[in-house]
Amino acid sequence: MPFCRAMPRQAGAPETDMSHRIVFLDRETLDAELRRPSFPHDYAEHPVTAPEEIVARLQGADIAIINKVPMRDETLGQLPDLKLIAVAATGTDVVDKAAAKARGITVVNVRNYAFNTVPEHVIGLIFALRRAIVPYASSVRRGDWGKARHFCYFDYPIRDVAGSTLGIVGYGALGKSIGQRAEALGMRVLAYDVMPQPGLVDLDTIIRESDVITLHAPLTPETRNMIGRDELARMKRDAILINTARGGLVDEAALAEALQAGTIGGAGFDVLTSEPPRDDNPLLALDLPNLIITPHVAWASKQAMQILADQLVDNIEAFVAGRPQNVVE
Repeated sequence: MPFCRAMPRQAGAPETDMSHRIVFLDRETLDAELRRPSFPHDYAEHPVTAPEEIVARLQGADIAIINKVPMRDETLGQLPDLKLIAVAATGTDVVDKAAAKARGITVVNVRNYAFNTVPEHVIGLIFALRRAIVPYASSVRRGDWGKARHFCYFDYPIRDVAGSTLGIVGYGALGKSIGQRAEALGMRVLAYDVMPQPGLVDLDTIIRESDVITLHAPLTPETRNMIGRDELARMKRDAILINTARGGLVDEAALAEALQAGTIGGAGFDVLTSEPPRDDNPLLALDLPNLIITPHVAWASKQAMQILADQLVDNIEAFVAGRPQNVVE
């Protein structure tokens, strides 16, 4: 059941003659405390919201909080009171931003909250795959160690992290944070980005020279399937591909073929093209020791989610105060 309440103005809150109506359409996606905005408002939240429920739930609301609920032109056209869409995430591809702008609706997002959690997840995947931690742990549970003739066995190749080359595709805040951690582990770091920066290399160099490639690019028409059959074929045969950014950056059918054929050494994915994934996703059909898929949780440490929740409310308060921040064009 939705939770609704009216909030009085708190001490120090901006003076205003109006009360705002705030509706969080998918509260279940944020496992953190959400503080009360410091201005008069009514608040309603729903654990989840289906597309056909959006318009009814946002009637009379001027502020919508969403994470993965789609806000398309047809929907926005039925919400004349809506003034702000506060996205509880960095990615805003669920919002038709051109339609929102045309209707005078501001879109804001949350930024730089995953500065530890995503890099740590990436480093964890690197170690798990380079050192074959998951297949060895699984083999022990199957009883293989107890059947071995010697004190250890070498069913899966183990490769050091130190001395290997990490290629980072998308050298923003997250990419740089991962690069710093990788260098501390003794890795050589190569970086590519569409925005010119000192020391970058081209994408072909990343693909040819990297032992590990990690993707941190936004999903745009230009980046969709940026890693496809041709790119996978040019990677080292023992190279690992990691994607904690957006599923659509990689041609998943091509990746499934490459893993089965041994074209590359392995993959660690936290994102898929369709989420939750459909049963026909080619990666989910594979049972391979060198493939790790996690359910879009690289961002989701308790600390990171609380930072996100606090910044989300900061964004709403700044908008109401007439000083919008983290605006997405």
